[in-house]
Amino acid sequence: MAERPGRAARTVHTAEVVRTERLTPHMQRVVLGGGGLAALTVGTCTDHYVKLLFPASGVTYPEPFDLQRVREEFPREQWPVTRTYTVRQWDTEHRELTLDFVIHGDEGLAGPWAANVRPGEIVRFLGPGGAYAPDPGADWHLLVGDESALPAIGRALETLPPGARAFAFVEVAGPEEEQKIDSDVEVRWLHRGGRRVGEALVEAVRNLDFPEGRVHAFVHGEAHFVKELRGLLRVERGLSREDLSISGYWRLGHNEDGWQASKRDWNARIEAEQEGAGATTA
Repeated sequence: MAERPGRAARTVHTAEVVRTERLTPHMQRVVLGGGGLAALTVGTCTDHYVKLLFPASGVTYPEPFDLQRVREEFPREQWPVTRTYTVRQWDTEHRELTLDFVIHGDEGLAGPWAANVRPGEIVRFLGPGGAYAPDPGADWHLLVGDESALPAIGRALETLPPGARAFAFVEVAGPEEEQKIDSDVEVRWLHRGGRRVGEALVEAVRNLDFPEGRVHAFVHGEAHFVKELRGLLRVERGLSREDLSISGYWRLGHNEDGWQASKRDWNARIEAEQEGAGATTA
C-alpha cells in the first residue's frame, strides 16, 4: 500500500518475527517483537503505518545497520526496497507490532515474504507515520476500502466508542476473505467476484442514504475507485477536506515503486480536475 500523509519517522527500527498466522486464504498476519521495539512509540492514529526495508537481492549491508551510510556508500540500485503496511495492532504491554499482508501467490515482494517468513527472522522498518483517527466530534463515520485498507478500517472500528454511528464498506474477493472485527459496527462486506476492484464500493456509497449531521470519512485503496469516490464525496456531497481522509494506497498495473513515483502528480491533477468541476457546477 502506498505512503499516506503524516510521513513515517526516519528512525530505523530492528525487530524480529514473533509469530505468523494465515487469517484468510489471501491475508497473512505477521507479529513483530523483540528488544529493538523497546523504544518504539505508536500514537493514536488508526492508519499508522511502517515502511519495511527489504535488502536488495544479493546485497549484504555492514553492521550495525545504518540506512544513511548505505545510501551514501552503495549505488541506488543496491539500496533497500521499501514497502508500506498499516499497523493493525500495537500491544504496548508486550511491545508487539501486528501487520497484515495481502497475499497474491508469488506475486510481489512483501506478500511472498510474509507468507514464508519464520519466527526469529530479523525485520527492519521506518515509522510509524499516520494522520487519521475517527473524529469523536463527528455525528457519524464512513469507512470505505478494499483489502489493502482493511487493517486500518478494522483498527478504526475497534477504537470507536460503543454506540457510535458508522457505516463500513469493505470489498474483498469473496466470503472466504471476511474477517472478524471486534466492533459493534456491522461491516458491509462486498464480494468482488469478477468485477473491477472498487466497483462495488462506489456503487454502495452512491446508494447510501446519508444521515444528517457531519460525517468524518476514511476512503482508501485502489487509486481508480478512490478517484471516483473523491469526486462523489467532495463534489456531489460537499465534504470538506478536513472531514475526508482519502488516498490511493495502490494502483492496478503498478508496483509500489512505480506508484510512488507518479502518485503525487496524479493526485494533484485529479483533485484539481474535480475541484474545478465542483466550482463549475456549484
